[in-house]
Amino acid sequence: MSLVKKFATVGGATSISRVAGFVREALIGAALGAGPVADAFYAAFRFPNLFRRLFAEGAFNTAFIPLFAKELEGGGEDAARRFAEQVLAVLVTWLLLLSALAMLFMPLLVAWVIAPGFTEDPDKFDLTVAMTRIMFPYLFCMSLVAMLSGILNSMRRYFVAAFVPVLLNLILIGVLAIGLYADIGERRTGLWMSWGVFASGIAQLFFLLWGVRRQGFSLSLRLPVFTPAVKRLLVLMGPALLTGGVTQINLLVGQMIASAQEGAISLLNYADRINQLPLGIIGIAVGVVLLPELARALKAGDHEDAQHLQNRSLEFALGLTLPSAVGFVLFAGPLVNLLYERGAFTAETTALTAAALSAFAVGLPAYVLIKVFSPAYFARLDMKSPMWFSAIAVVVNIVASLLLFPFYGHVGIAVATSISAWLNFALLAAVLWQRGDFRPSATTLRRVAMIVMASAAMGVAVLVLDYLFAAWLAAPSLLVRLGAVLAVIGIAAVIYFAIVIATGAVDKGQLLGVFRRRRKAAGAAPATPLDP
Repeated sequence: MSLVKKFATVGGATSISRVAGFVREALIGAALGAGPVADAFYAAFRFPNLFRRLFAEGAFNTAFIPLFAKELEGGGEDAARRFAEQVLAVLVTWLLLLSALAMLFMPLLVAWVIAPGFTEDPDKFDLTVAMTRIMFPYLFCMSLVAMLSGILNSMRRYFVAAFVPVLLNLILIGVLAIGLYADIGERRTGLWMSWGVFASGIAQLFFLLWGVRRQGFSLSLRLPVFTPAVKRLLVLMGPALLTGGVTQINLLVGQMIASAQEGAISLLNYADRINQLPLGIIGIAVGVVLLPELARALKAGDHEDAQHLQNRSLEFALGLTLPSAVGFVLFAGPLVNLLYERGAFTAETTALTAAALSAFAVGLPAYVLIKVFSPAYFARLDMKSPMWFSAIAVVVNIVASLLLFPFYGHVGIAVATSISAWLNFALLAAVLWQRGDFRPSATTLRRVAMIVMASAAMGVAVLVLDYLFAAWLAAPSLLVRLGAVLAVIGIAAVIYFAIVIATGAVDKGQLLGVFRRRRKAAGAAPATPLDP
């Protein structure tokens, strides 16, 4: 299977979750708006989510996948299973200890880390503590999910691991629908959503256990022992804790600062949800596929294949991310209006969210390019270089947020996040170039130039269409606004893809192959859901 088709497999599964996430956020906006309960929920959910991104999806998988892939490649499934069971024993023990301590000291964590600004509002503070305690066991489940996902990805089985996150959104959609229908009030709705997050963690863990066992790779729980292999994993995880979760650290820092402004946390989360659509679909697809593929290529000594993987990943990431960023920057208002503006989500909330979305979108290509270049370090077991780059980016983000927030509020925090992302990407790319570990081919450079040109042309078209469709985009009817937004997006997409295909910036054969494969898969019986 080609690299692009693997990206499409993961991206397609992830896109289902992201679309469901939009529905979830629209219901949260209608039920809670940008009020105190929404702020409390997002602040509470950010904390276990931060640990999940930092530890589970970030540091753990960054270190675990290359080591597991090398055990699988060099020693076969038996050696890989022994290593995985050793890691599982230590992981479960550590997670139980962390969860117990966090639950015990949650009021201090909320006051000092999660949302210091909430201490001035006792009701909001207490609600945040209660929600965080309910949701924190989600971290335990998702850390095990991350390990099981890493096993499947290393075995080149990508779909199930990419699909299970949709369960979180489906469960929360159900909770919100019941809450809105029964009119249970904002506070109770927020608490029900917290229990929904916890339930989704159990559901995702169940499906991943089923997926791994279906591959004939069952695991047994042992007593924890710090074997040399586990110690090697922990050594590699240390630097990766910062590297893999720099975006999440930046968002947490932004949340801490934003807690001083009423509604700012909710506004940033609503904007980030839209920004996360291409970041999640493209960035996760690239990160999930590229790391194990690079690790295998380097283990086999095939440096030419490693260069090919990085070139194709760069083209794929920019080819979809850059036009998305241009669209979000120039068309943020109508998108936010269509997706969120109903119920407690007012026109003023739309304007504030759209401003944050535009600021986040400026850094969108950088977020995804970090996913392209980081695996080049991780696959070579170099965790320290990306760690230092991430540390620099975090410091810049904190300083910029503190400088910009007094003047621009929540938008300043989004701008600071984008600045730090571009700096992080620049450092990653520059050092890879200096070491000779990556040199974009002449074909890749030409394709990137054509992608930039096509994105600029598409941006001009979006501005013209926004002006021509202004009356329909502001119409009271939801269906009229939906039609106008889809028309603008459709025309802009046709213009962009026509240019990139005509100039050869996108491989037409690979693109058509992906769509043919999707149509074939849609018509086939789902007898082997784990096939990539």
